[in-house]
Formats: sequence, C-alpha cells, structure tokens
Amino acid sequence: MAKTMTIDGNTAASHVAYAFSDVAAIYPITPSSPMAEVADDWAANGRLNLFGQQVRIAEMQSEGGAAGAVHGSLKGGALTTTFTASQGLLLMIPNMYKIAGELLPCVFHVSARALAAHALSIFGDHSDVMSCRQTGFAMLSSASVQEVMDLALVAHLSTLKASVPFLHFFDGFRTSHEVQKIEMIDYEDMRPLLDMDAVRAFRARALNPEHPHQGGTAQNPDIYFQGREAANRYYDAIPDIVQHYMDEVGRLTGRSYHLFDYAGAPDAEDVIVIMGSGADVCEETVNYLNARGAKLGVLKVRLYRPFAADRFVAALPATCRRVAVLDRTKEPGSLGEPLYTDVVAALMEQGRGDVKVIGGRYGLGSKEFTPSMVGAVYENLAGACRNHFTVGIEDDVTHLSLPVTRQINAAPEGTIACKFYGLGSDGTVGANKNSIKIIGDHTDLYAQGYFSYDSKKSGGFTVSHLRFGKQPIQSPYLIDAADFVACHNPSYVTRYAVAEGIKEGGTFLLNSPWTLAEMERELPAAMKRAIARQHVKFYNINAIKLAREVGMGGRINTIMQSAFFKLAGVIPADDALTYMKAAAKKSYGRKGDDVVQKNYAAIEAGMNAIERVDYPASWADAAEGATPIRVTDDPYFTSFIHPILAQEGDKLPVSRLSADGTVPTGTTRYEKRGIAVDVPEWIPENCIQCNQCSLVCPHATIRPFLLDAQEAADAPAGFVSVDGKGKELAGLKFRVQVSPLDCTGCGNCVDVCPAKTKALRMHPLSEAAQDEANWDYAMTLRQKDVDVNRKTVKGSQFLQPLFEFSGACAGCGETPYVKLITQLFGDRMVVANATGCSSIYGGSAPTCPYTKNARGQGPAWANSLFEDNAEFGFGMNLANKQRRAHLAETVKKLIAVDWCEQAIKDAGAEWLANMDDAAGSRAAGEKLLAACRDGVDVDLTGTEYEAAWLANGKKCPCEACTLAYEVIDNADLLTKQSIWVFGGDGWAYDIGYGGLDHVLAMDEDINVLVLDTEVYSNTGGQSSKATPTGSVAKFAAAGKRTKKKDLGLMAMSYGYVYVAKVCMGANPAQLLKAVNEAEAYKGPSLIIAYAPCINHGINMGLSQAEARKAVEAGYWPLYRYNPDLAAEGKNPFILDSKDPKASYREFIMGEVRYASLQKQFPDVADKLFERAEKEAAEKIDYYKKLNEM
Repeated sequence: MAKTMTIDGNTAASHVAYAFSDVAAIYPITPSSPMAEVADDWAANGRLNLFGQQVRIAEMQSEGGAAGAVHGSLKGGALTTTFTASQGLLLMIPNMYKIAGELLPCVFHVSARALAAHALSIFGDHSDVMSCRQTGFAMLSSASVQEVMDLALVAHLSTLKASVPFLHFFDGFRTSHEVQKIEMIDYEDMRPLLDMDAVRAFRARALNPEHPHQGGTAQNPDIYFQGREAANRYYDAIPDIVQHYMDEVGRLTGRSYHLFDYAGAPDAEDVIVIMGSGADVCEETVNYLNARGAKLGVLKVRLYRPFAADRFVAALPATCRRVAVLDRTKEPGSLGEPLYTDVVAALMEQGRGDVKVIGGRYGLGSKEFTPSMVGAVYENLAGACRNHFTVGIEDDVTHLSLPVTRQINAAPEGTIACKFYGLGSDGTVGANKNSIKIIGDHTDLYAQGYFSYDSKKSGGFTVSHLRFGKQPIQSPYLIDAADFVACHNPSYVTRYAVAEGIKEGGTFLLNSPWTLAEMERELPAAMKRAIARQHVKFYNINAIKLAREVGMGGRINTIMQSAFFKLAGVIPADDALTYMKAAAKKSYGRKGDDVVQKNYAAIEAGMNAIERVDYPASWADAAEGATPIRVTDDPYFTSFIHPILAQEGDKLPVSRLSADGTVPTGTTRYEKRGIAVDVPEWIPENCIQCNQCSLVCPHATIRPFLLDAQEAADAPAGFVSVDGKGKELAGLKFRVQVSPLDCTGCGNCVDVCPAKTKALRMHPLSEAAQDEANWDYAMTLRQKDVDVNRKTVKGSQFLQPLFEFSGACAGCGETPYVKLITQLFGDRMVVANATGCSSIYGGSAPTCPYTKNARGQGPAWANSLFEDNAEFGFGMNLANKQRRAHLAETVKKLIAVDWCEQAIKDAGAEWLANMDDAAGSRAAGEKLLAACRDGVDVDLTGTEYEAAWLANGKKCPCEACTLAYEVIDNADLLTKQSIWVFGGDGWAYDIGYGGLDHVLAMDEDINVLVLDTEVYSNTGGQSSKATPTGSVAKFAAAGKRTKKKDLGLMAMSYGYVYVAKVCMGANPAQLLKAVNEAEAYKGPSLIIAYAPCINHGINMGLSQAEARKAVEAGYWPLYRYNPDLAAEGKNPFILDSKDPKASYREFIMGEVRYASLQKQFPDVADKLFERAEKEAAEKIDYYKKLNEM
C-alpha cells in the first residue's frame, strides 16, 4: 500500500524536485518560498537525492540572479531547479530564453501568482506563467496537491528525455498552501523511471576544459533564423515524451493522466476547458449536475506548451457543440486570453470549426471560484453564449460579468466541514495545520486544509477551512456551510458573521471570558438568532485565561486545538491528546523543553475547560445584543472600506474600485479592530512627561496631548490632565491618551517607561471603555505651537504622527521609525516603499495608515516593485527637481517684469533664496502664493484692458498675471519636498542593492531608511546578506556561514553619503540626531535602523528592550558619518555607542534564531557563535579606529 502524507502543494513539488536535483538556486518570494525552505531543511538534515548527495541550496540576491545561477549550473553539468512566482518569474525570463535556446533540461516549479499592476497581489492566478509562454519552456499544469507530486515527477523525467526545460506550475495559495492527504511517491520508486543515459548525456555536454566547446555565441542575420528553427524536432517530440511518462507514473501509482483529461458525460454538448485548481471545481460540479440529469463535461489542460492541438480535439467528445474556455489571467487589449486563443486556433486547425467557442476570466488574485460560478458558466453556454465574460465578480462598468443565480453545494455527502476564525500570531493556523496532519496521518479519512488571511501581519484576520471525508476531496474553495465553527477571538462576534453558515445541529466553539448572562449583552442579536434557529450546540472556553495560567502568553492555539478534538469527535479524545503532544514536541522541540512542556499543559487544559452554553430558546427571536462600533458616516468608508473589513469585499462591484489603484489616505482610523487583550492605562501622578511611551509605540496609539484652559474645562469626566512640566509648557495641561480599540497590546510603552514608579500599566480592554471616549475628545484638541525642541524625544512627540494604526505586528520594531519620520517631515514627504513588510503594513487594502494633518498635508506614498525601489524614489526626486526648476524659472521671469507688484517681487526673491530649505521654502512660498493671488485678483472693467480681460475669462492676460497664474497652478511645488526611500534589508542588502548603490552614488538629495530585521521578514524569515554569522533563518537552517554585509561602511566609501546606524531602543537621542541630520544634509543619506522582529524568536512585548541589549552587547554599534563635518575639517565619523558592557553570547542565546542552532547542531553552533563574536569585536575595533582618525 502506498504511503500517505498530509502535506501542501509546495512540499509535494519540492519532494520531487529534491530527488532529481544536484543544485537549487533560489530566492524567496510568496507563495513559492516554502518549496526552497523545506529543501534547505532536508539538506541541512542529511536527506539524499537520487544521486546519493545532499542538494546544494544556493540563495541568490534576486530571482534574476537565481535564474543566472541555474543557467550556469546547468552549463556546468549539474541538474538544477528553482522555485519562484509572480514578479520573480518575470525577472527570470531573459535566462529562460537562454536555457530553452540551449536545450538545457531543468524544471522551474512555479506557484502561479498574480502580477503587480494597478496594485500588488500576493495571491494566485496565471498572469505570471502566461508571461512565459513564449520563452521555449514546456509548460505543465497541476490542479491539486496530489497532481503536484505526480506531475512534478512527469516534468523531471520528461525534461531529461526531451532536453527541453519545463515550467511546472500550480495555483499559488489555492494549491501551493492547501494541505491535503495524498499518496507519496518514494524515491526508490522514482529511481527505476530515471533515464540515466539521458543524465549522462546531459553531463557530457557540460563546459569542461578537458573537452572544450563554446556556447552562447553571437550570430548574424545570415544564420540566426535557421538556428531558431533547428530545435523544432525537440518540441515536436515533447507530447509523446510527456504522455509516455504520464503512463509510467500511472502504472506506478494507479493514477491516470493525459495531456488533456476529459471528465463528464461522454455525449456532452457543453464543455468547459480549464487548467489549474479550477479544473477540480469544475469536475466536482459536473459530477453533481450530471447526477441530476445534466450532460456536461470539463476538459482539463495538463500540457499547455507545446499545445498539442490533435490531442486536444481527440479528448473532446464528438458531440461537443459549445466550449467555454476559462482563463485565470487578463491580457488587456487582446482578442482574448491565452488559453482561449489557443483553443480557437486548435479547433480551426483540426477541422472542428463547428464548435462554438467563448472565453471568460475567473479567479484573478485568488478570487473565489465555486460550483455555483461553474453552474453560471454552463447556463451561459446553453443560453446567451456571451463571449469575453467574467464570472465571480459584479462588473457594473463594462457589464461583462455573468450572474450567479443558483447555489450549488457540490461537496460529496458525508464531508465534514470546519471553520476556525483566528488572529494572526495566536497560533490558530499552525494548530489547524497540525490537526489536519494528525487526522490525515492517523485515520483513513481524506483531509484538506486551506488558510485564508488578510494582508496584515501578526494580528490580522485568519480563517482556517478544514474538510474531512471518506472520499477524495475536490473542493478547492472556501467553506460556506460548516459542521463545526470556532471563533478564537471574542472581538470578532460584533465584527464578522462568525455564526452564519453553521449547519443545522452543528457545533460552535467560542473563546471568551463571558458567562451566559454576559453573553446576553456581548453577543449581537443576529448571532443569537443564527445559533438558536439552527439548534447549534454552543460551547465556550476562556482560552486567554488558560494560556496565561500555563505560561503561553497570548498564544491560545494548542488550547483551542485540544478543545476542537474534544468536541469534534473525529478521533478519540485520548488518542488526539497523544498525537497533539507528539506534534508539539516536533514543532517546538528546537525552541527548548520549557516551550514543549507549556504546550503539553495547554493541550491538557483545553480538553478539560470547555463549558456547554445552555442558551434560551428566546434567542431564536433575539432583537437585542451587542452592536458594532459605528465610527463614521464617511461615504468612502461605508461604501468601500466597511464591506471589506466585514469580509464582504467579494460582493463589491467594479464601480467601487479605482481604475488606477489609488486610494485616499488616513483611513486606518476607522478600523477600530479591538484585538488587544490588555491595553495601557496612564497613571498621571507617576508621569515624568518624557514621552518615551509615545516614541516607541508601533501603532501610534499612545500619544501626549497638550490642552489650553478652555480645552481642559470642556474635557469629559475622566479626561484627567496635569500641569505641563517645563517653562515651554507653562499654562498648558498635559495628558497621555491611549486609543484602546487601535492598540495591539504589545506593552512596550509600559516596559520603556523610565519613571521611578511606572506611569503606565496594562489592564483588560474590557475596562477601557472610558478611554474610547477620551480618545475621541483628544482628537478634537488643537495642535499647539509650543516652543519645544522638536529634535528631542519629548519635543518630537508633540508632533502629530502621520502614520498610525497600521497592520504591523504587535511590538513591531520597524514602524516606530516610520512613525517618527512622519512626525518630523510628514507634511512634505514623498515615500517610495520597497515591497516587503513595510509596504504591506503601509499600503494594504482597504485602509491606509499614512494620514494628513489639519491642513490636509501628509506623506504621499507609493510602491513600485521589490527590486527597483531606490530607482523608483530617485525618479520621484528627478521629477520634483525638474518641475521645481521650471517653477523657479517662472518666478525669476515673474519678478523681472517691470510692472509686477512689489509684494510679489519681494516674496519671489525670498522664495528663490530659500527654495531648497524646508522651513524657509514653506514660509516664503506661502507669502509668494498669497501675493500672487492678490495680484491677479483685479477688476479691469472700464479700463483699456477690459476687452482682453473679458476674452480671457476675466483673467488679465499680461505677462505678469500669466506667470503669476502659473505659480498659483504649481503651488504644491513651493515647499521643498522630503524624498524618502523605505525598505527592508532584503531589498537594501540583496535584490535592490545594485540600484541603491547607484542612487547613493548619484549625489542627489534623497533619504534612505533601511529597516534592518536581518531577515526577509515579509516572506517568513529567510536569510539575507544582513543575516549575521550563526543565525538560523530559512535558507540557513544549519546557521548562516558568512558574516553580515556592512552596508553602511560600503556607502561611506563614497565620502559624500550621510550614513547612520541607529537603534531606537538603545539610544533614541542619537536616533533623533541622525534622522534630523540626514534629512537636512544636501545629498544622499542612508539610515540603517535595527528592528527587532517576530522572526527573531523573542518576546515582542519587550522588543525595545531587546534592541537595547543588542547595542549593549556590541551586536549593533551606533554611529553617524556626516560629510558636512569633513568639509569643516573635522572627522566625519562619530561612534555613538560605548564599549560593550554585556555578554555577546548571552544576548544571542536569548533569541530563538540563535538558541535553536545550539539545540539542533551544538558542535556547529559553538564554532559559528565564536566566530560571530570575534567578527563583532573586530567591527567595533575598526569603528573605533575610524572614530579616532
């Protein structure tokens, strides 16, 4: 009997790729990164490929670099693979042409993903792979996790036989991250299928000085064309080769595959043609409808390139009269999407012009594709036969969408469906992955798990969809009717319809601290009705309380998982207890025995603390209960933001979306997520008014406010304020105010409070109702123009943050830097943001955390790509500089006009003298604008100029007025802009380094902020060149073997770049100095900021304290390099940190990213840690020498 595994699509692909590869050259990108991560882990732990070696995994600086390394490795005779998606795949295209042109066998495994167009989407469709159909790669599509394993094997076997490279693709997230119980193909079963003669022939073609040849030559017009045609026979052979290996794999596994597989009625007239996971949705729907009398079919495309027209037509039923081709991509301006045009051409070429063909788009960006939508496609085929349609959306602009008029539940009878609503980082998703594996590995049931997320980091909304059944599960879509629902966060009950869709007699589990009496008040009426009318079995557990009692902090995952197994009855509870403990040991063993024991305690607690809620029958007609917080009547919020926040975004019509992707700023203030368990409370009598709590807050939810006498008198009861400290605050009242519903509860503010007795304490969110009203009042207070030094911590925090309430993790180490910069310069900032954590928490639909001040000014923000961010920001600077230069010429011409008013002349001269000074340009610009407006506001009635004035729309047409109007039209350029480039270390040290280096070298006035977490945080913690020696990260499972790149020192080598290395938690005063100096410097600046990250394996409630430890241990030295000092004859380098006073080894061992290496590979760890400590000491010594020059 075949061995079964419960794995996701990425792991299935990597399992096969590892077997056939000598080398894998990779670069992280969502959603393909796990393929490389598991391969790296297998290699670190000694797994051998079919050639008896551990695969050599090489992480490159970009996908373009990975493709180049693949090409070179192939030319060197090593079987080589890579894993990628989306923009990453597009960066590989130039090398793909070369690899195909040189007939080099290899397989690129692609978790197909949308491309960034009007907006970025990390989710799945076929836009990326369709951009590669012209490269010469053969293209093979898989529709499910099982198919990924089977057809990955077909791809690797076929490429060797054909000498043509293959692109094996499957749907990103929907297949790559779906967990399924599948049959594994063992390496020993693969081995007999491997054509070793083909392997030897490939290796014999390698570049080798022992038998040299030349490749990659340049050809002239006389022979290039012939050369392109010389490979035709290789492509002609591919269909037979692929079918041969499909047959071989079929004999091995019992699963049959063909280039095109038909499912449905043999005499069907209406057929859908499709590839990818949508094929399974169609097959499931066809089975359901045909069982009820329909005669329908679906043709699944496996081998997409080369497209074998004869095989395609042969697979169609002879009775077919109408075909609907579904493409999961969009090609604007084309006659039709790629698969559609291929099908049209194939039918015409093969003499089946009698078949009517229509095409449509579905599922872009992982948009849901359900049996009901499949039904709508068949209804269209049998009826209006509309061409070029869309399905799954409401297009009220171009009216292309098909109506979905009937609900189809096509899942096989007996399938158990479960939904779990969780909070990112509470462990819900991880626990459910374990549950799927436990059930899949220890029962005969088939199992499926899919996990949907929003775009926020930890603290975001997650829904886990789990199915179990006795038949194979072909349902790659979300659950809308569930047997079991668990809500892991009590704040969700008023925000989402968590109880909707529970089946009659189903089970609902709520994590809450409430009694039945309290539930009468805390649960919304609609939820009560849903529970009672469906006769739901309702259970409650106070998992938050239990988690704290057993030392799990805020992670409730194992408790809720244990409760699920107790209630669901899928396997005996005692067995589940044993399996969960084994899974906990496997998952958390590298984090230490203490963590494992805490998980054991949580598992046992969850089994024994469930309470049945005996709700009254009157709930069926409940009319009273909790209501969602109403935050605004703003039309944009009510029509666009609110439906998306309520998980109803799928229903929004096209007309609600901006065609170019732009959105208004300042909308996170409407979210009021209320996700914190505990929030800070201010204790005024203890406060020393240092404002450090505000500085470190990652979400700008705690701020100091100043009140004048009238505002203090008008304050609501409970809005306590005290006299402001210091002469500059004389006569003003001071208060620290928290926004409890925006707070994520990290607790860093409490930790950093330096008062002798803490001026903040954490208390339950449920006790913070008064602070909600207090926050609303604080938002009405007038910004005070007080004479405080804005370059100090205290002074800077009286400035309004123009970055607030983002979706960053609780305790995030990055966002406090971003927030501070917006406080200092936000009213004139333009930001180019690299793709990564900072773009996701800074620019994810439907809300924007960048906001405006009372004058409507605030950061203007945009994201281009990951790799080009420095150039993107440089382009912004070019545009601004050129446009302002034109404005300056206009002003010069204006003030040179003899009859120009003196007020304009004076203001214009002042502006020209100060146009490159921030404050000076603002002040002079306002004077110039006012003078111009006054100067052109003239009435020429009765004068000799009246006729010309009237003809020009009552605007004076003279030279002075014409130029003044031009100044008015360009008023938004008068103030000197502050151009910033934000990004993480993955961008700055790796993929974007070439561009960053060039932009810094251009000696333009542009500011760069590198948020250095020392890993690729956004894609899950992969190693970068910022990762230090000895740190464990993805792609460095056995510890990083090379030292951290010194980005700052490299930039300093130019001599004219301002460089600073900063750490908020260690020295906020130095940070303020550096940021202000960098922005004021008339040239390029680079600030490298230490940012503690959840990927480090630390307590994020103490992230600022962890940052302080990094400096104290000599792990992160602080310095500033200011070229202006050199111009004054001074040493431009200033070492701001003191000699280390704490143990380097103790510091790194306090973080899981280092401690786990000690536990897994102790011998290696000791050597690497010793080397890392030595490298750190040498770096400090070098900085000291620079400081003493």
